[in-house]
Amino acid sequence: MIRMRQLIPVLALLALAACSGKSVWAPDEAIAAAAYVAVDEPPSLTLVTVINNGNGSGGHSALVINAHQKVVFDPAGNFKTPQAPERNDLVYGMYPEMLAAYYGFHARKEWHVVTQRIVVTPEIAELAFQSAKNYGAVPSAYCASSVSAILSGIPGFEHITRSMSPKRLMRDFAELPGVTTDKIYEDD
Repeated sequence: MIRMRQLIPVLALLALAACSGKSVWAPDEAIAAAAYVAVDEPPSLTLVTVINNGNGSGGHSALVINAHQKVVFDPAGNFKTPQAPERNDLVYGMYPEMLAAYYGFHARKEWHVVTQRIVVTPEIAELAFQSAKNYGAVPSAYCASSVSAILSGIPGFEHITRSMSPKRLMRDFAELPGVTTDKIYEDD
């Protein structure tokens, strides 16, 4: 019986560790060097949803945030490049070519990318930026859950249902007035 009591705290710690994502923390110098300000674009939020071309299921959710700088919250994502440093799923340096590379990384023969962009106030963009920055590393399969959690906490986005489903999140986001939708297909 004593061994079981000793084992319970260890098991609890292991369970908690399994619920967290892998922490990645780029140095301050890399973050500062990668900062990109999209001066010719209004503040905006762009929901990114990766859709399976074969069965139509949602495979990934992310959020491009154009605030005081342009970043992508890529929870549990696999996009890695030294030119776009990451801190706990927030990827910095999303200048146009890097953002195109990000979309191209996800769009391929089996998958396409749906982007849904909405122009927001600078304050809303900053709130989204800070929320993503403070969210922390996200475990695998929790991409839509984390993006929907951030969005549902932002004024004007309260109708977003907290969901594990990228497609549900995409449907909720589409209900926002003024959303523009694009699709990106690639064959490589």
